[in-house]
Amino acid sequence: MVSREVWERWLDQVLHHLEELQLKRRLLSLNSSFAPAKLPAAEILGDSLETFQSHGPWDRQTVEVLVSETDFRDWLSDESYTGQCVGIEGDKSHHLPSPDVPSTSSVHKLCLFSGNDYLGLSGHPSVRAAAAKAALECGMGPRGAALICGYTDYHRRLELALAELKHTEDCLLCPTGFAANMAVMTALAGVPKGTLDPDMMAYAVFSDSLNHASIIDGVRLAQKNSQADVYQYRHADMVHLEELLRECKLERKVVVTDSLFSMDGDFAPMKALAELRRKYNFLLIVDDAHGTLVCGENGGGVAEAFNVEHEVDIYVGTLSKAFGCHGGFIATSRKWKQWIQSRGRSFIFSTALPIPVVAAASAAISVARQEKWRQRVLWERVRQLSVGLGVDLVSPIAPIIIGSAEEAVSASRELLKSGFHVFAIRPPTVPDGSSRLRITLSAAHTEADVQALMAALPPWIKERARSRPSVNIFSSCRWQPSALLERIDSEGPAGTQEPEHQRQNCDTARLLLRTRL
Repeated sequence: MVSREVWERWLDQVLHHLEELQLKRRLLSLNSSFAPAKLPAAEILGDSLETFQSHGPWDRQTVEVLVSETDFRDWLSDESYTGQCVGIEGDKSHHLPSPDVPSTSSVHKLCLFSGNDYLGLSGHPSVRAAAAKAALECGMGPRGAALICGYTDYHRRLELALAELKHTEDCLLCPTGFAANMAVMTALAGVPKGTLDPDMMAYAVFSDSLNHASIIDGVRLAQKNSQADVYQYRHADMVHLEELLRECKLERKVVVTDSLFSMDGDFAPMKALAELRRKYNFLLIVDDAHGTLVCGENGGGVAEAFNVEHEVDIYVGTLSKAFGCHGGFIATSRKWKQWIQSRGRSFIFSTALPIPVVAAASAAISVARQEKWRQRVLWERVRQLSVGLGVDLVSPIAPIIIGSAEEAVSASRELLKSGFHVFAIRPPTVPDGSSRLRITLSAAHTEADVQALMAALPPWIKERARSRPSVNIFSSCRWQPSALLERIDSEGPAGTQEPEHQRQNCDTARLLLRTRL
């Protein structure tokens, strides 16, 4: 394990130098005005949470919105729009009625199939109550950066709960998921000048070509500020990644990847990445933003679902998706946390998360654990949409590749007129010629919601969905709907001998499918 020993020696050495330079930063929590400090993670809110066995009226509020006539026209127009008309005095069309009022000529009710609130927790009564209670008793503003006076016992308890969820030693809260990725990548390059010998400064970063913009920007900044060599491997292509790893002569290597890719809805080949990590001993960083609470029996994420949690060195996550809240986090070892909180600039120089937001996220974890039916319903909706479209959907993210940006926008507007908010994703978010409709599902969606969406999809859009390239589970370890499970069981890769790591990927996928569906 030469390379991993190099990383451990490097981390010990830089932390020692930080101590000598008096640059090692400490997180000291301030007690809130009403709660005792140092409660175990399991006692975030205890039994005071109210949970439910099925959907409630609050779930509709997470997938159903009202839009004024003026705003609706702006959505359908070609003109640029910055929200400048909203709330202008005298514009009565912007004054929306009560949510109980049905759609009229002056207001439009839209069903959201475009958000990332996968479990529908943003509107849950207990999540709302936790935020409201904290706001009333502690106030809103965190007062300062976490390293100064913005870190409280609320923040610490949430960090402990997230570390428990991700099975890591510790966790560090960040203002956003974007900031979390930036903090990790820039901390790798954040060694003070003159601290290490030149040969201890060099390292290589290997990044999936479809990684999130926050990873890309973090890698670029790290490359600019250090001696990092950066390699981009083809999306989920482990053969290409291994070629690059084999050719790289640097001892310290980092592989960074999304776990569930936000625009394509497919999974990183976690089993294969784990095998390559054991072979090449690189540091593995996984952005599990879209997988946490969605995947895994305990909601631990994609690595848990594929039983490779122990192979991930640093997790990056967000509280703004399945948690239904706001913020980001880094779950890792205590040593890595110490280094990142001391050298991750996007953490150091940002104001801490407000206490009500932290309290809401803590409540969301407890609700997700107790209302396990939400995860099950979410995957039932994935199966329903997959069967309805006749395509191989593998996650709650269902892209329909349209092609040109103009066609994608036109398709989005057609659905908007039918009462569905499905956003058109265009370059530079996705490559030229691959503009798409990005349908996302939530546990708050009902079977009737998905049926109505299917009925509203024009035939030409359904045809585009069915004409996209089929997913190959043997090359990318992507989950398949149960409609394909029988074929996967009975067939292997046509005309090929199935490699060992691909066979393991398929075995894991079969288990996950049968558990979920």
